Amino acid sequence: MIYSIKAKFVSDMMKEFFQKLTDGTIENQKPDGLEILNSMKRAKITEPGIIQWSEMCFCSPPLKHERQTVYDKYFSSMTINPIEDYVEFNGRSFFKYLKKLDE
Repeated sequence: MIYSIKAKFVSDMMKEFFQKLTDGTIENQKPDGLEILNSMKRAKITEPGIIQWSEMCFCSPPLKHERQTVYDKYFSSMTINPIEDYVEFNGRSFFKYLKKLDE
């Protein structure tokens, strides 16, 4: 199933998050690491401190494993809603924002 997710990002943890996204730590996580990485590449900053993205997940409840292993450390106030297909949200690229923090 595919979900639309909206969350507040924890600003002071974003450099660490980007490092884990780019050093293989998250990508190599089984079974969902590659989907997390691709989801963060799709994510958009839609308002200050808030991102939205779409992600495929088969957990019950939705994103259970992703939240336990990654998301709950870097995001708060998550809302998760089922959708029919991936969505390209309007806004600024979250991944580019993270990359700029790392420069």
